Amino acid sequence: MSPTTSETAQGGRRLVIVESPAKAKTIKGYLGPGYVVEASVGHIRDLPNGAAEVPDKYTGEVRRLGVDVEHDFQPVYVVNSDKKSQVKKLKELLADSDELFLATDEDREGEAIAWHLQEVLKPKVPVRRMVFHEITKDAIRAAVANPRELNQRLVDAQETRRILDRLYGYEVSPVLWKKVMRGLSAGRVQSVATRLVVERERDRIAFRSAEYWDLTGTFATGRAGDVSDPGTFGARLTAVNGLRVAQGRDFTSLGQLKDGLNVLHLDEAGARSLATALAATAFTVRSVESKPYRRSPYAPFRTTTLQQEASRKLGFGAKATMQVAQKLYENGYITYMRTDSTVLSDTAVAAARAQVTQLYGADYLPDKPRTYAGKVKNAQEAHEAIRPSGDRFRTPAETGLTGDQFRLYELIWKRTVASQMKDAIGNSVTVKIGGQASDGRDAEFSASGKTITFHGFMKAYVEGADDPNAELDDRERRLPQVTEGDRLTAEEITADGHATKPPARYTEASLVKELEEREIGRPSTYATILGTILDRGYVFKKGTALVPSFLSFAVVNLLEKHFGRLVDYDFTAKMEDDLDRIARGEAEAVPWLKRFYFGEGAQAGAAQAGAAEAGNGDGDHLGGLKELVTDLGAIDAREISSFPVGDGIVLRVGRYGPYVERPTEVEGGTGQRADVPDDLPPDELTVELAEELLAKPSGEFELGPDPETGRMIVAKDGRYGPYVTEVLPEDTPKSGKNAIKPRTASLLKSMSLDTVTLEDALKLMSLPRVVGTDPEGVEITAQNGRYGPYLKKGTDSRSLETEDQIFAITLEQALAIYAQPKQRGRAAAKPPLKELGTDPVSERPVVVKDGRFGPYVTDGETNATLRRDDDVETITPERGFELLAEKRAKGPAKKTAKKTAAKKTAAKKTAAKKTAAKKTAATKTTAKKTAAKKTTAKTAAKKTAAERSSANAE
Repeated sequence: MSPTTSETAQGGRRLVIVESPAKAKTIKGYLGPGYVVEASVGHIRDLPNGAAEVPDKYTGEVRRLGVDVEHDFQPVYVVNSDKKSQVKKLKELLADSDELFLATDEDREGEAIAWHLQEVLKPKVPVRRMVFHEITKDAIRAAVANPRELNQRLVDAQETRRILDRLYGYEVSPVLWKKVMRGLSAGRVQSVATRLVVERERDRIAFRSAEYWDLTGTFATGRAGDVSDPGTFGARLTAVNGLRVAQGRDFTSLGQLKDGLNVLHLDEAGARSLATALAATAFTVRSVESKPYRRSPYAPFRTTTLQQEASRKLGFGAKATMQVAQKLYENGYITYMRTDSTVLSDTAVAAARAQVTQLYGADYLPDKPRTYAGKVKNAQEAHEAIRPSGDRFRTPAETGLTGDQFRLYELIWKRTVASQMKDAIGNSVTVKIGGQASDGRDAEFSASGKTITFHGFMKAYVEGADDPNAELDDRERRLPQVTEGDRLTAEEITADGHATKPPARYTEASLVKELEEREIGRPSTYATILGTILDRGYVFKKGTALVPSFLSFAVVNLLEKHFGRLVDYDFTAKMEDDLDRIARGEAEAVPWLKRFYFGEGAQAGAAQAGAAEAGNGDGDHLGGLKELVTDLGAIDAREISSFPVGDGIVLRVGRYGPYVERPTEVEGGTGQRADVPDDLPPDELTVELAEELLAKPSGEFELGPDPETGRMIVAKDGRYGPYVTEVLPEDTPKSGKNAIKPRTASLLKSMSLDTVTLEDALKLMSLPRVVGTDPEGVEITAQNGRYGPYLKKGTDSRSLETEDQIFAITLEQALAIYAQPKQRGRAAAKPPLKELGTDPVSERPVVVKDGRFGPYVTDGETNATLRRDDDVETITPERGFELLAEKRAKGPAKKTAKKTAAKKTAAKKTAAKKTAAKKTAATKTTAKKTAAKKTTAKTAAKKTAAERSSANAE
């Protein structure tokens, strides 16, 4: 944001630097003349992404890692290539300023950005650290009036985390490249998160279901009944002859009753015979137990609870939630959204209590303000909870927000206001009913009810649940008003069969909750971690569930067997604790890093005492990363990527994807193989499915020789579907000027690998077929293209209705098609592939359609392409809504201005060409050679950077 010459004020001109342009724009509106507000656009300096970015004075391991591990782990920082122009602009603005305010976020990362700005800009004017947790006029002006110094402890803590993650990623990721597949990454938190998802899938694979039965009865009081006193109610069988009836919780994951339980396990026959025996039984109420019910409000949101609730209630992924929250914060609607704290300021408490009185009345306001203690270990208490900004909360209707921003703000507003309301109170009732069966057995049924006499905070907000079948807090279950000894009539008694279910897969919300409860990583990074494991292909989504890929099984298997401590949950939590001790000044970074990287040997030896003093406790959880990644001889790549399925069949993870194999008994022979779909959940790969896959034709098989050339024609199943091709002789040149490419053709939709013939293949490879020529002598051909069969005459293409027409259409029929006027604009809309219901944001119907680039979901306003792991048949409404929410959060795609720029400079280029023509040929030749060298160097650097970026993840 450029300053004007009139911007002067008492005290001179002040430069305020924030992270984002949106934040800069909002803050600029709150500061008067004399302030220039500019964005750094995120980090301006970081560790290098590859050796090409490292200054030439560094060599060896320093050049590879970007960290000098031999000299106290000194990091090598470089200004990001895409930030050099912004740094130049900031320096120019600073040169005209009398004071510098570093106004980055008030957390470790924000403190680190401020430190890097100070280091790079090298200001000669006074520097102030300006902090705030909400972007309002009062908060910004208070921050200017009360600056502080840079917190070096926070900077050191963030730098230690960054170095640790670099060492972990750059040392462990190459092991995955060598032993599993190139392009993979390992990270301090991402690898542990992946292990959690894989372990849950292992539990599902090992799970064996147990069947159990019970009875459900519908009982009548004999009264007419009304809403407050129902005439009938349901109850479930709980005991027979005093022996408790087994329920799902009584079985192990292997389908067996748990040891030591004295319960009755009813099967179908036993349940049905008991139901028959109870048909004419007279029942009585044996007991009525009533207890007071009280539920207190939920604490205001912190980062993780916001992500969980946005997932449950709005269908947002963690990434989409943080993107929307970022916009709300930067535009002054909510407080800072990366926080571990549930504390509300006195101002916020007063604002919430005022709205409780205004909207719900004084009866809903507690006598004293509610306070919430932080439950998160090492929470950054400098922050408040996430709440509406300002000293008076705007209701959602007053904000003028729309779409996802409106919905997320409403969620935050409701939760904040509800946190300052009275408890909900009521009664919970348990009624036990008994009767004697005709065969003499005693049966006891039980029913539970709940009534809420005062809803309290539930008037404003009720928390969601991860389990879709769970009952929410505000749900009432009314039972009749009965007393002990009352007679009841059984209107119906039915036998119900049940089966235990495998543990549910993690969702984004439940995985975030699990990571936080295990104290693994920082809550503010969970959205990024989830994005990484999804993008890397370690995990994919099936509805809202997170499903591990077979690739992740191989990666986790390697890490568990050879880097066990690095993916150990307690070890990772202890590391997080150590890093927080460093942040509090209770430990030193360098001794800790030495212990982690070098372990007990060599350079670590002299530092052992220091490492213990640095807050490592007994130190058993640290040490030896360098040694671990050096000795790779014990890692058998085939073994860590192989998993038994059963009956001798093995699943293997290869460099091109997973496949099943039945090894041959013939020594040196090739086993039977079949590819496994990438999106197959591992717990669904049974022996039966593996046999089915192996029975399908796959790989390469011969159709016969081409009668004209004698070359073998083969059919294959490729990355883009089945196809046929010819096998060229081994001495055929495959590159260079004389290179010969084999004829190849995709199978038509009506064909399959197990039915295609040599005749079919030769016909396909003969395409395009010449249909004839028009009266003007222009050739017309029939072809099979990416979007289906079509005719082509010069540059004029016309679609055909069926694939059979490619080989059957006559010249007369083709000319008749060309005689028709060409259809302009879009073709008639195709019917939707699937209907998903009404989108909760746009309130428009959502459908799945087949588009030019594959299936996508749309509500008529927003389109979102289905991901690789989504399937048209199985996609759920929630997944469709989530894809649309993520697309809206990203905003419209930015349009480039290349064409406009080209038009403007066209005249300049013409003039420049005339001048350039006067230069000698020798000069041109020299320039070409120099440019060629530079291009080669840049290409090599890009390759290195691409590989390094895979490893550079937390």
